[in-house]
Amino acid sequence: MKKLFLVITLALFVSGALFAQVRSGNPAWVAVRQAAIRSSTWFFASTLGNLEMGTQVNVLQINGNWAQIRTAANPPMTGWTSIGNLSHRQIVAEGTTATAREVALAGKGFDRDVENVYRASGDLNFADVDRMEGIRISMDDLFRFMTDGRLNTGEPQ
Repeated sequence: MKKLFLVITLALFVSGALFAQVRSGNPAWVAVRQAAIRSSTWFFASTLGNLEMGTQVNVLQINGNWAQIRTAANPPMTGWTSIGNLSHRQIVAEGTTATAREVALAGKGFDRDVENVYRASGDLNFADVDRMEGIRISMDDLFRFMTDGRLNTGEPQ
C-alpha cells in the first residue's frame, strides 16, 4: 500500500511539474488525443473547435487551470483549453509506433516503468479502467446531470 501511495504521489508531482512549465508567451503542444477549444474559461462554454494530439499552439495567457491559446492554422483559432491538455514538451503523434494513448501518457510523465510499478501492486484491474475510458457522455447530458443534482458547474461569476 505504501508503494502504491508513493507511486501516485510521484506521478502527481511529475505531472504537476510538467503543467507548471506551460507559460504564457511560449509554445505548447496538445498532449491529449483531442482537446476542445472553448470560448471562455468554463468547462461548458461553447466549443470553437478541437485540436489533435501534437498540434503546436502559442500560449497567450494563463488563467487558473485554463490557457488561452492561438493555433498556427490558417486561419488561426483563438480560445481556451484546460492547461492539463497541454505540454511544454513537443509531442509528435505521427510516424511513431506508439499509440496515441502512450504518447499522451508519456507527455505527462507516465512511462512503461511507472506502469510496471502499478502492475506490481497486483490489485489493479486495467481491463476495468479500459472499459471506463470507453464510456462517452455528451456535454448536454453531463450538464443536465449537474444542474438536476444542484452541483456546481463552475460557471464564471
